[in-house]
Formats: sequence, C-alpha cells, structure tokens
Amino acid sequence: MPFEIARLPASFHLRGPALFISDLHLSPALPRTVAAFDALLQGPAQAAGELFILGDFFEYWVGDDMLDTDPDDPASFGAFARDIAARLAALGEAGLPIYIMPGNRDFLLGQRFARCARATLLHDPCVVERFGQRIVLTHGDMLCRDDLAYMRYRRVVRSPRLQRLFLALPLRFRMAIAERLRARSAGAQQRKIYDDVDHAAARELFSCADARTLIHGHTHRPACHEDLDSQGQPTHRWVLTDWECDHGRPRAGYLQWDADGLRAVPYSAPLEPAAH
Repeated sequence: MPFEIARLPASFHLRGPALFISDLHLSPALPRTVAAFDALLQGPAQAAGELFILGDFFEYWVGDDMLDTDPDDPASFGAFARDIAARLAALGEAGLPIYIMPGNRDFLLGQRFARCARATLLHDPCVVERFGQRIVLTHGDMLCRDDLAYMRYRRVVRSPRLQRLFLALPLRFRMAIAERLRARSAGAQQRKIYDDVDHAAARELFSCADARTLIHGHTHRPACHEDLDSQGQPTHRWVLTDWECDHGRPRAGYLQWDADGLRAVPYSAPLEPAAH
C-alpha cells in the first residue's frame, strides 16, 4: 500500500541545527529520564533551529483530556503532562519551532496538547527539506511489517471510528485500559526483542517520498543503515535511540542535522530531577 506522505514547508533561515529525538516514554514514574529531557531543553535545544520529537514521547496517551485530570494533585499524570507541555511551550515562545509526531503509544496526541506545548503535530510519515537535502521522517512502527500481530492491532486502533468510540469512554476507563495494555506489552518485551523494520517497506517509503535519507525511532536500535533503493541509489536509514535513565545503564541521545549533514550525538546529562 502506498504511503500517504505529508510535507513540511522548506525553511531557509534556521538559527541552528535541527534536533531529532524519539521514544522518551515520559511518565511520572521515570523522573531521571524526565530530568535528562529537561537538561536537553535547557542545553542543546537552546541553540537549535528546530526540535523534532518522532513518537512515543509519552509512555501512553489516551486523549488530550488527560490534561484535565486531577488538577489539585501535583503527582497526577495530568499535572505531569501539563508541566511537560509548559516546558516545551517556554521554548516555543522563545522562537524554537517544535514538531511532534505521535507514535504507537501516544497516537492519540491531539491539537489541544500541541497548542499547550506551542508545537506542531506532524503526520506520519512526513518529508522535510533543510540544508539542501530531502529527508523523510516516520515513527517507524509502520515499517515493522514482519510483526503481523502488531500490524493487525495497528490497523484496528488507528481506525477513526474506533478512536471516536474509545474517546467517548470515561477517562478513568481509558487510562485503566492503557495501563493494562502497557503491562501486557512489558511482559511481551521480556520474551522478545523489538522487531526491526522490513527492508522492502523502507525501500517503498524512500521511493514514495523521493528521498535518500530516512529518520525513525520505535525499534530502540540506534544505528545508521546504508542500502540501495529500487533505482540502485544509495540510501541512509538513521534509527534514533530510546531514552531510559531510570533502570540499568542510562540511554539518551539525539540526531543533529545541519549544513555539514547528520550525526548522532550520545547525550550525557544530569539525572536528578530539577525543581520547577
């Protein structure tokens, strides 16, 4: 099936490099990961020209009305989400364009959250042209075609009709469903590693986007893969790292794009939560 690809307007006057991150899986239960993200906002993002967040920004998201939950409880997910949106909005108001692409865990992120964060929602996949180069962006899960069970699940949950029905449920039911699915997913991941992308799907996306470079996350396998497209032209598929600073060896990083090209930057940051 051909990909439906969106396109961002070209930008020729960036004040700095474009930064790409994904798979932070932010939640109140991961304070050190949140602290690392905050350090990125206070550090490298201050000199950036754009910030792209390519999916799974939150551990889960069951509707923008999550922003309304427990307004008097500072430990609630609603308070947490509002705080994260405010941190992004501070950069947006200072002039940094921020783009958020929903992922497989937070595909219900909507325009209300984007407005609160002073961000622009991106269609998946999306083409961007910067620094004389054309690159296609995707979260990455749509390329994992070998995982047949997940692809069936994805087709179901991405149905607009089913999403309308789900969003009509009381918020507490939606959050309970998300927690149950998250627990089942965690158990499954202990039994198998993430499926990698299907190479034929990646080549198809390169062709549909008329691009030679692809950036995505989802698989938690950071690397740069070189291949040939259907015309025999060289391609580069950059895989972003996930962020996990609360369990085991810390992982964090970003991809930087400027006039010199693309480079992966492993990121070391203070891991203790900052006061806000």
